[in-house]
Amino acid sequence: MLERLASGLWQPWLLGLFLLVGVWCTLRGGLFPLWGVGRWLRGSVGSLFQEKRQISGKGLTQIQALSTALASTIGTGSIAGVATAIFFGGPGAVFWMWVSAVVGLGTSFVEKTLAVKYRRRAGNGGWEGGAMVYLEERLGWKRAAKWFSFWCVLASLSGGALVQSNSISAALHAAFGVPRLTVGVATALCTGAVILGGIGRVGKVSEALVPAMAGLFFATGMAVILAHREAVIPALRLIVGCALEPGALLGGAGGYAVAAALRYGVARGVFTNEAGVGSSAMAHAAADAKSPAAEGFWGMFEVCLATLVICTVTALTILTSGVYDPAVALTAVAKGTVTGAMTGAPLTAAAFATLFGHFGPAIVAVCLLLFAFTSLLGWSYYGERGISHLTGEERLRGPFRLLFLAAVVLGSVGGVGQVWALSDICNGLMALPNLLAVAVLAPEAWRELKK
Repeated sequence: MLERLASGLWQPWLLGLFLLVGVWCTLRGGLFPLWGVGRWLRGSVGSLFQEKRQISGKGLTQIQALSTALASTIGTGSIAGVATAIFFGGPGAVFWMWVSAVVGLGTSFVEKTLAVKYRRRAGNGGWEGGAMVYLEERLGWKRAAKWFSFWCVLASLSGGALVQSNSISAALHAAFGVPRLTVGVATALCTGAVILGGIGRVGKVSEALVPAMAGLFFATGMAVILAHREAVIPALRLIVGCALEPGALLGGAGGYAVAAALRYGVARGVFTNEAGVGSSAMAHAAADAKSPAAEGFWGMFEVCLATLVICTVTALTILTSGVYDPAVALTAVAKGTVTGAMTGAPLTAAAFATLFGHFGPAIVAVCLLLFAFTSLLGWSYYGERGISHLTGEERLRGPFRLLFLAAVVLGSVGGVGQVWALSDICNGLMALPNLLAVAVLAPEAWRELKK
């Protein structure tokens, strides 16, 4: 039932809306996300090598804000989500993941720029903002802001808590045989120790973990791809062919539908880079940014790294290593006999095992543990922001944190298929008002670039 609801929501309505808004933002910016790639890279990651600017000490540093945003984006979607998209949507899903990322560059710039421009001072002297703020204060869409906040809370509990803990427990159980409930309780305790310190502690922990985890996964994943380098070109051809031609996978005798590749590719792309969803804009709003457009540059870099780099590495390890059998996958999907061991993190772990042997699942488990744990931190903050905007009270953050930690434990023993479908529903309904606001305010955001 959840899968049917998710498909009905995303296909074709949200799929088309995400792509259309992304194209509109890109065109309204004069194709700057494409021709200005050198400029926004210098203005984001390149600025780390420039002279340091004195910050106020009240908000997060820009690297802490980026790390917090990446903590939620480079999560299980980068490992388990890509594997799930390939299994259910075929290799063509990777192509549409790329498309969603390319057009999402403009969307991400606009929403991060708006988040900084219309943010406000938080009670601790730092900054807070996001889609709910510019929906309400700039556009006067108070009901839309409440709608966004409501689904933000549910998204943090589903895609944030349930999905992340589910993938952690599945990976550690497969690699080391640890009981899934034990993993869930331990994960909840570690998460609670960090989120009790608020956004400041979340930013510091993310700053320490995110670069290390991304570097570890990228290095080991590239090693697997290089070990099967003769299969890289055929894999790339398969990705493009399956995206545009339904019968490309099995020589015209059948295969995944283009609609399935489009649905899973765009949905997983959105889940991994969050461009248009409006969630990661809340982390960027807390940054001590020198200008709104400067933070927009970091938003584009975030999309590039999360989807075009990390997710591509995952996809190529699966498609070049030979662990993915399209005929078996199609049969299992058609008969409804898909098991947890066939898709998600176990499929990625099998790809790593082709080079690292018994250490392959362990490497994926460690990466997944770090990815998912930092995602829990980021999404817990987004949920807190949502509940605060809904109720207008900060004191409810404590009960929400307890609910979030309970969801972490529950997600560790849940079914992965149901959890992913629920996450897609919440992300989609959360994104609706934000996408409309981004489309309306895109010209204003691009004017900030000229300043």
